[in-house]
Amino acid sequence: MIPFLKGVRIIDLTAVILGPYATQILGDLGAEVIKIEPPEGDSMRTIAPVAAPGMSAIYANVNRNKRSVVLDLKSEGGKAALRKLIPTADALVHNMRQEALDRLGFTFDAVRSLNPRIIYAAAVGYGRHGRYAGKPAYDDVIQAASGFAGLFQMRDGEPVYAPTIAADKVSGLHLAYAVLGALFYREREGKVPGYIEVPMYELMAAFSLSEHLAEATFDEAGKVGYTRVLSRSRKPYKTKDGWVALLPYSPENWRKVLAEIGKLEVADEPWFNHPTTRSARIDELYQLLEDALPKRTNAEWLAVFEKLDIPSQPVRGPAELLYDPHLNDVALFEANFSEPSLVKRSLRLAMNVEDIDSNADRPPPLLGADTESVLRAAGCTDAEIAAARPPKR
Repeated sequence: MIPFLKGVRIIDLTAVILGPYATQILGDLGAEVIKIEPPEGDSMRTIAPVAAPGMSAIYANVNRNKRSVVLDLKSEGGKAALRKLIPTADALVHNMRQEALDRLGFTFDAVRSLNPRIIYAAAVGYGRHGRYAGKPAYDDVIQAASGFAGLFQMRDGEPVYAPTIAADKVSGLHLAYAVLGALFYREREGKVPGYIEVPMYELMAAFSLSEHLAEATFDEAGKVGYTRVLSRSRKPYKTKDGWVALLPYSPENWRKVLAEIGKLEVADEPWFNHPTTRSARIDELYQLLEDALPKRTNAEWLAVFEKLDIPSQPVRGPAELLYDPHLNDVALFEANFSEPSLVKRSLRLAMNVEDIDSNADRPPPLLGADTESVLRAAGCTDAEIAAARPPKR
């Protein structure tokens, strides 16, 4: 934990992946994150594999550095307890449908009336000023709607979802930096931003189009698509005993590689030396690599590319990363927790900061582990704490 946000308190009304991913980043940066969970807990707690009741791998990997408080927000006691917590916080973050939180009584105006300095940030599926506002949104749906899955269709002929929860995690990054920016603005300007909305659809559309807006950037009728990135030949290359990722990017890179594979004459072609014409014929260059690389082993090619200073790496499977020497050098998977935990591998915040002492991380919390201590510190009485808890079954 890096103590950049020491003293900042976040009320975390998020669940699943998007919101928890964002608030874990804030917790990793030193904020005190109070995760409010319903009586049954965040739904991710039960997704296999599960090490113990309420502690799944996916939950553990997006809920480090948080404290879990169980409140039944459908009850008056639960709502009253949250109203006591709000004045103690710097920000309230949620990824519920805004209408659902409004019905519970925690509208932007209601929360601001309890704490005029609080940052109120919401991740939603679609911006409230557009016609899709209020529609349900999940990662797969947003990947499809935003053009992200369609990029695969442009290349391969059919749309495909990325095999990672891309829309949720990209949206989570946007939500985290929105809160950070708002906190900085409040401290620098002495003003509190209004309602902050982070819409998945719009931001993933922008994420998908950043390089692909292409001709349409300057011409309303222009084509979209970045040729090099959409090339079907842009892929890892098969070698004699494995696969290698290789990216000759500059003309000098390409000349070195072409010389190595015995095709240096290509560098004398008129189209080769201009980025636009070279990009238009990139498939031809990629095909030369695809034809040449099976003639040597991974180790042989990687040694050549390192000598030539060409960007390259072997293709690693996800399981291989656990034993990658560089990742172990930098302790990416080290579970540096302040107390015992079921978690033996964690995915630390991949950031290095000098001249600041980092602190041990809080392990992902068991459901409701901090309910009593957090509510008591907020001034709740024994009776109020009892009223905030769900009824026993």
